[in-house]
Amino acid sequence: MTSSAAISAVGGFLATAGGLLDRVPFSLVQLAGRLALAGVFLRAGLQKLQGWETTLALFSEEYRVPVLPPDLAAMIATATEVGGSILILLGLATRLATLPFFGMILTIQLFVFPQAWPEHLTWGAILLVLLTRGAGAVSLDRLASAWAARRAHPKAPPRTARPAASV
Repeated sequence: MTSSAAISAVGGFLATAGGLLDRVPFSLVQLAGRLALAGVFLRAGLQKLQGWETTLALFSEEYRVPVLPPDLAAMIATATEVGGSILILLGLATRLATLPFFGMILTIQLFVFPQAWPEHLTWGAILLVLLTRGAGAVSLDRLASAWAARRAHPKAPPRTARPAASV
């Protein structure tokens, strides 16, 4: 096989693969992102709740967030991780639920673990997709949107035959 034939074969394969990948529903990407984020943050929030004394000690000694008292910072972080994760997992108020996570990631990046930027960038990228595109078809947001649309535009009553105009 000549080099131009090999390049052509690789190009054909890539075009075919790209065409197949283009058919993957974006809602699947959104669902995977929601599951990934919920898996990370819900687990972290539940661990904080299970060992609250340890959590308070960590926020007092290691996770020192400027301005906020350690107990308040611990409560905000835990509420965001548990509550926000549940909302994102269900796909309920998803766009709104991403906002506290952005704040939390920014705070962690700037003040707690600046060396963890690759992880924070990954989480931020997934959050950005959810913020800008929403939760997707497999979500309570989609059900709520469909319900609201039906309520706003109920089906019109069936038309009745009009009497013929007299001439």
